[in-house]
Amino acid sequence: MELTVLGAGPAYTDRPGAIGSAYLLRESGSAIVLDLGQGSFPALAAQLEPSRLDAVIVSHLHPDHFIDLVPLRHYLRYEFEPPRRVTVHGPDGLGDRLDALHAEPGFAGEVLDVLPLAPGSIDVGPFRVEARRVAHTDDSFGFRCAAGDGPGLVYSGDCGRWEDLVPLVRPGDTLLAEVSFGPGPVPRGAMHLDAPGIVRLAAATRPARVLLTHLQMGFSREDTVAMVRAGFTGPVELVEPGFEAHILA
Repeated sequence: MELTVLGAGPAYTDRPGAIGSAYLLRESGSAIVLDLGQGSFPALAAQLEPSRLDAVIVSHLHPDHFIDLVPLRHYLRYEFEPPRRVTVHGPDGLGDRLDALHAEPGFAGEVLDVLPLAPGSIDVGPFRVEARRVAHTDDSFGFRCAAGDGPGLVYSGDCGRWEDLVPLVRPGDTLLAEVSFGPGPVPRGAMHLDAPGIVRLAAATRPARVLLTHLQMGFSREDTVAMVRAGFTGPVELVEPGFEAHILA
């Protein structure tokens, strides 16, 4: 299973070229995307023809994690005759959010098959995606994605309690975790993770490596990585658009 980071940015940033959360997974000719945040559609199109996606899976209903479903919708609707379709798994109400952006009932449903997420597992091509609710919005999910019985990729989405991710992570997995507030602390009520939380999560679950993402502006990249490395003996990287990794099956 191959991971390509399309975007790793937070909701706002002053970093030129930053792209919202979007993570492409490929295996045996199939492809899924975890989240599709701001600016990620061109990065997706640079990797594969977007109508070939088996599914888009959205972690929660904050725009920096789903807003580029709009350009995906337009692409599917207007670049093909007849229009092509892509399945989208997301929290309940995602289709209504997309329709409301254009004040057009049925806007999303013309080409997107929007299916509600629930805790449990879904099979998409060769991928088994396990979804578990995490503390962030009222309906937010973290995911474990695997293609076979071996190690998988665990994606935190946005998560306010590291403990919520423990049931998803198996020893040897790759942990792709948001670290919005860098070295910390997380402001009261912000419902995000910081480096100390990631260290505690890694100690409790023993992943093979930790990939950090979604760092907010104003926090030191170097200090964030150094703090996680000080508490975790495996590889630690802060990912950027274009980062690639092989997840062993």
